[in-house]
Amino acid sequence: MSRDLVTTTEDGLWCEAGGFHIDPWRPVERAVVTHAHADHTRPGSGRYLTAAPGVELVRLRTHADAVVDGLEYGERLTIGGVQVSFHPAGHILGSAQVRIERAGEVWVVGGDYKTGADPTCAAFEAVPCDVFISESTFGLPVFQWPDPEEVAAEVRAWWEGNAANGRTSLLCAYALGKSQRLLAGLLDPPGPIAVHGALDRLLGPYRDQGIELPSTEYASVEVAKEVRGRGLVIAPPSANGTPWMRKFGDVSTAFASGWMTLRGPRRRRGFDQGFTVSDHADWRGLLGAIEATGASRVLVTHGYVDPLVRYLSEERGLQAERLDSRFEGEGDGAEESAGSGEAEGPVVEPVSGPGHGAPEGRS
Repeated sequence: MSRDLVTTTEDGLWCEAGGFHIDPWRPVERAVVTHAHADHTRPGSGRYLTAAPGVELVRLRTHADAVVDGLEYGERLTIGGVQVSFHPAGHILGSAQVRIERAGEVWVVGGDYKTGADPTCAAFEAVPCDVFISESTFGLPVFQWPDPEEVAAEVRAWWEGNAANGRTSLLCAYALGKSQRLLAGLLDPPGPIAVHGALDRLLGPYRDQGIELPSTEYASVEVAKEVRGRGLVIAPPSANGTPWMRKFGDVSTAFASGWMTLRGPRRRRGFDQGFTVSDHADWRGLLGAIEATGASRVLVTHGYVDPLVRYLSEERGLQAERLDSRFEGEGDGAEESAGSGEAEGPVVEPVSGPGHGAPEGRS
């Protein structure tokens, strides 16, 4: 048996002592998953275990016959020779860190996480451990997130300005997590809100768990007539520049992403406006989270891995190492093809209504 509690195999992160994979990138017998983004929850595994608030989202991400079990945050479960528990990651609804303990040694797989406030999910909770497996999507000092309330005010002002000029506001954001967070910042909207089908089907699990969101309507042709020239439309980044947009008339486009800290992605995609919003920790958040765990060893899985490993080793005196994975983090929305880095994966817009009908093509 490996000395390390978690190693990598061709199928993903592997806990040999427990006989399960964490966020596997290929179908396996038993998958313990941190959250429902497509690069962490892939269909085809025999059984899934996730934090209870994320069960419905994991079911939507997998397939109708998938067996998905939920475990409440903090509840401990013995699997094989280890004890497993989930703890809030603050990333999206149901996101979790996976705590694994064997003979007094504790490892925590952080998955994707953020430390800032977010009304749509449980707040990040630092979990003391010996070894912490951390992401590093935005692992450079240049990434420092602004106050979410200030960003919400900017979105509102942009929308109101567009409406005053008779333009529809098209805000592109990933369908799971980012879009719900943006909506939660618009509880008193200045006009009607329509949502793309890929987002519409994901709002139910949030509303069912009491997450307060403003009223929205599926962006059908009829609804498009109602919002045209005055409303806000939220859609995934892959909808920008497609024929689907035509029904909204004259539009002003914006993209919400952590990458909007940099001007390059916004220029490349041709958006009129960019808002800095991310479901991942910024540089300060990464360092603060790692320090709070008390871990002496840190394995970094994806994103700006080498800069973070170097900083932790040279400046913090930690045993920091690269741990190669296939996790994607937050894509910059620059490409349209499937697997382009959009963590939520490719989406299809239904014609006859949300969740049914023939596909209209890549959205």
